[in-house]
Amino acid sequence: MYGVGDSFQSTSPIVLFDEKKINQMISQNPEIKNILNKNNIPVKLNMEELQNLRDNHCKDTMEISVAIAKNLPPALKQYVDMKNLKEGSLLHDIGKVLIPNEILNKNGALSPQEHAIMDLHAELGYQMLRTTGIDNEVLRLVRYHHKNDIPDINLQILNLADKYSALTEKRVYKNELSPKQALTIIYSDVKSGEVDPMLFNALVKSIYDKESPRIVNKY
Repeated sequence: MYGVGDSFQSTSPIVLFDEKKINQMISQNPEIKNILNKNNIPVKLNMEELQNLRDNHCKDTMEISVAIAKNLPPALKQYVDMKNLKEGSLLHDIGKVLIPNEILNKNGALSPQEHAIMDLHAELGYQMLRTTGIDNEVLRLVRYHHKNDIPDINLQILNLADKYSALTEKRVYKNELSPKQALTIIYSDVKSGEVDPMLFNALVKSIYDKESPRIVNKY
């Protein structure tokens, strides 16, 4: 059960994408407003963007994460916590609800200052979810989902799934890449040691796995 007391009456983290729940999270943790004030960001919810993330990128990232995990060798698969991985993947970008739309969907390159604000979404998401009763491992996945140098299999899966989903999505500032183009980019990360080869192989298999129809049909 998520939430404090009777706040959230559901076992699914999807309820946390609700505007009332978001406002409750902000009111329960002063650190969120401290972060926003320090960076001159107004407390303004971008709910349209959040609903879009929930229904597209976050859901896609979750399904790719699950598919990667299922295609790992048994020696690695035993270390995956599927429940936490699914929840962390679904919630990983929830902090973007507090990132100004003119930065989030800027049709052009971000300035260094804008990049710094964009990067706050992981910490904001972590701070938002801290008061909801979410498992600590899920909180950790949300907070560090852009870190690919932490030796944690669940975090590495999420990082890889997030990147693949982002590369293959059309956004206001870029066109979508084909699976082959996205994999070529990610393979450079394998060669540089940023992505584990076994995770990459599981991703490749996932894309064409008949047991992952949504991923296959997407292309």
